[in-house]
Amino acid sequence: MLDKLTKDHFEKYLNSIFSIQFQPEINLDAELIGVKGLGGDTDLERQPFSITLRTDQKDQYYSQATFVVKHPEMGDLTLFLSPLGPDKAGMLYEGVFS
Repeated sequence: MLDKLTKDHFEKYLNSIFSIQFQPEINLDAELIGVKGLGGDTDLERQPFSITLRTDQKDQYYSQATFVVKHPEMGDLTLFLSPLGPDKAGMLYEGVFS
């Protein structure tokens, strides 16, 4: 299923809340704050893109790993996320689809 997701699937959920399950007992709300095309080969079936999610934690982050990202309409997605560091509102995480 993940290989069928495109930038358009996520763009309609910009600024909506997802939940990231960092550990079995730790689920944090995360706002989808960015969806960005990454360019590349135009002959590809799916163009590469990235998503950026923000939790409200500023001082703590989770190392890059595969996490379950949940959304009421998109369902549960198993995504590899990398921490980007904090901004003024919280901690940023990036998922890349190639």
